Amino acid sequence: MGNRMILEATDLHRVFKTSDTTVNVLDGITISVEKGEMVAVTGASGVGKSTLLHLLGGLDKPTNGEIRIDGELLNNKSEEELALFRNKNIGFVFQAHYLLEDFSALENVMIPIMMTGKKRNEAEKKGELLLELVGLKDRQTHRPTQLSGGEQQRVAVARALANDPQIVLADEPSGNLDTDTGQKLHDLLFKLNQDYNMTFFIATHNRSLARGCNRQLKIIGGKISE
Repeated sequence: MGNRMILEATDLHRVFKTSDTTVNVLDGITISVEKGEMVAVTGASGVGKSTLLHLLGGLDKPTNGEIRIDGELLNNKSEEELALFRNKNIGFVFQAHYLLEDFSALENVMIPIMMTGKKRNEAEKKGELLLELVGLKDRQTHRPTQLSGGEQQRVAVARALANDPQIVLADEPSGNLDTDTGQKLHDLLFKLNQDYNMTFFIATHNRSLARGCNRQLKIIGGKISE
């Protein structure tokens, strides 16, 4: 681990208001993640794990508090600036793979690369390398519907790595997979962390995935305990 702070969240609050109720989902959360760390965040369903990941990834804005990725403050960026920043600096893996059904595995990985202005052949080379990295070298031309659930999630992981992000945020990445397939996905994430010093922040119910991480954080009552 390299003492460089990749993620710093300070005193995060997220309040959801409806006409008659106010819900404090996150109530003053402070987190820091160093380069090369693999951190799990656990907690009961509905406790705010996904909300936290959405804030950290710039998909939602905190009611109060600051978020920095590799020293850069997200709070005051416009939606357009956030979208560009996310594509270059943050990888996302969700419980549902969100792959585009009309495109091959390779094209799904190439799209975020081409969105940064890279040429098609460059995106293709990078995409091929990433699919090989996640063990899908021979499945590049397959569309998502032709892939198993585990393979779809591996494509989603390759896509998350497309632009060499500073951090990968994963929300229940193995939540839709059976135990055996899920374990293989966890092994892949651990390998990426160990071999390439990739930084992961993972919301999960899965005990074996959480145990394999450097640290486990738990959200209880809108606060973090370690």
